[in-house]
Amino acid sequence: MSGNTLFQELEKQLRMESRYCTEDGVLLKNTVVEAALAVRPDLIKLLLAHDGLRRNFFTDVDGVPVFDKVKFQRLVMNKRFLPDSYTCFKNMVGLANEDDAFISESREVVLSWPFKDCILEGGQTKEDAKRDEVFWNEILAPDEINRLTEPKALTGFRRYDADGEHEVSRIGKGDNLIIKGNNLLALYSLRKRYAGKVKLIYIDPPYNTGGDSFGYNDSFRHSTWLTFMKNRLEVAKELLRIDGAIFVQIDHHELGYLNVLMDEIFGKENKVQLISIKTASPAGFKTVNPGPIDVTEYILFYTKHKGSFAFKKAYVPVGYNKNYNLVVDNMEAEPSCWTFTPIKQVVLQALGFRSEREAKQKYGNLLPNILDGLIAQYAYDNAEKVVSIRDPHKPTATLRQLLLQSKEVDHVIVYEREHGDKAYLYKGGALAFYSNKMQEIDNKKVVTELLTDFWSHISWAGIAKEGGVKLKNGKKPERLIKQIIEISTEPNDIVLDFHLGSGTTAAVAHKMNRHYIGIEQMDYIKTLAVERLRNVISGEQSGISKAVGWHGGGSFIYCELAKANQCFADEIAAAETPERLAEIWQRMQQTGFLSYKVDVCEVDEHANDFSELAVGDAKRFLMECLDKNMLYVPYSEMDSKEFGVPDADKKQNRQFYSKQ
Repeated sequence: MSGNTLFQELEKQLRMESRYCTEDGVLLKNTVVEAALAVRPDLIKLLLAHDGLRRNFFTDVDGVPVFDKVKFQRLVMNKRFLPDSYTCFKNMVGLANEDDAFISESREVVLSWPFKDCILEGGQTKEDAKRDEVFWNEILAPDEINRLTEPKALTGFRRYDADGEHEVSRIGKGDNLIIKGNNLLALYSLRKRYAGKVKLIYIDPPYNTGGDSFGYNDSFRHSTWLTFMKNRLEVAKELLRIDGAIFVQIDHHELGYLNVLMDEIFGKENKVQLISIKTASPAGFKTVNPGPIDVTEYILFYTKHKGSFAFKKAYVPVGYNKNYNLVVDNMEAEPSCWTFTPIKQVVLQALGFRSEREAKQKYGNLLPNILDGLIAQYAYDNAEKVVSIRDPHKPTATLRQLLLQSKEVDHVIVYEREHGDKAYLYKGGALAFYSNKMQEIDNKKVVTELLTDFWSHISWAGIAKEGGVKLKNGKKPERLIKQIIEISTEPNDIVLDFHLGSGTTAAVAHKMNRHYIGIEQMDYIKTLAVERLRNVISGEQSGISKAVGWHGGGSFIYCELAKANQCFADEIAAAETPERLAEIWQRMQQTGFLSYKVDVCEVDEHANDFSELAVGDAKRFLMECLDKNMLYVPYSEMDSKEFGVPDADKKQNRQFYSKQ
């Protein structure tokens, strides 16, 4: 039985069972596949009743027919089986891949996922931009890639500083860069100059929730999303210094898959931590999903080489710790003469009460809250004499003996350690002073504890106005990026964000005296990231500005990947009528770089079929006709007249890419 006949006979046979069709007569491919995977008796009987289908999908084993469900699934999911109008047209003009079936329909992801060794080209958008851009994604096999990852020519160089906008004479070692263009190709272009020089990478990529900012034409399945991430993380790793680190923020939808991917790329041995971040309060939710309310995101924290990375200890503000419940009455005396009073009693006496019962007669049920606040304030103001009694960490034999001795006496025993500091032992424990919990954070002395892997201390309220630009759901708090930069970098280190969005990473790096590189593909880069950085240079006071004493200054350079086929891609995305797309197609044939798969004569021969395609399908077809190797101008070919790269840009490119 030929392929087409097999398709026809299978369709006819499946339509005999109503459960596999809609009321309108549309065959439900997924329902059929699920029935095959479950080896449903009704489907098996249906297939066995047809001799041709029996011969194709069953193997006789000692007189027993054994169903080959893998072969059956491949055929049902093949695009030639019940193709839509778009697929029919692609088949007619020879652009379709005959083997594009089954594996691309996989609903599961394992370590060796489909297309793992290929490259995914694409773009993304933010829902807050309120646009209707049509984007595309396409898997490119290795034999289709020849110039895709070559360095690209840059254009449109402009320097921004406190005096405004200027031409660029040269790009120096300490210059900050903002690049507009496809982040995969921009990363490969940066490799020539910045390989092994970036100290920190932070990215907040699209989360692949199905309703987030990953605005692709098709649903973005796990394997495709992972291919997108894999391509970018691999080249990003090359940019990291040997002592560098990468932080990738994500939610629960792709966390497990991304964890496996990063284990593979960076090595399980280089994973530092999975950080959980509280991003919201459940009080603001009007509806509840099945299960707990989702108020958490995650950061996967990896290093390039864990042994070379130096983690900087950090502290976070905390509330009053009720374990610190004693006050030293006579701090000026020798430790052996110290006496202690419970902190609650000290506060009650300061209020003029002899007991808690007496205070309750006045304040009633309000007393606990009043006392909690006053005790916390007293502990903060008198931290040097507020103490708790704790079990010491890993005591020596001598210390253990002294601890036992302290249980038998009513005074403090002073134990001088080998490295010079003193331990004060009392009632079988060691005195811990509240003052030791206080650190200076953002120029303020506050009670702290060491930073953990759960970050609930950063507020997400009011961040929509940070930087003077609005991107409601796409922003991250400046304090979050500040925390990451503080624990992983030093001043003048290079920070990279290739999903720049509203520019938070660049803005914070600028205020903290770090060099930075930001990459963003969308047109809003100028109204969001660039505008925000100009506000930073002017000294805007939102976000972390007051905490770090920011008053303005500095500069950055803006440039773009020089477009070739990307110009047509932009036009196709913006087109709204068949007539406009037909006109673009005519110009693509004249001046565009077309895929080797495209037979122009075949397309022209089926012009009527092309004109009957829906606008969205026609856009997809034209996108696939473009040679993705030539979306942007290769640096090696920028002197070619057909690209029209200005002489001034050529000079800048040669200086940028020079080994010097």
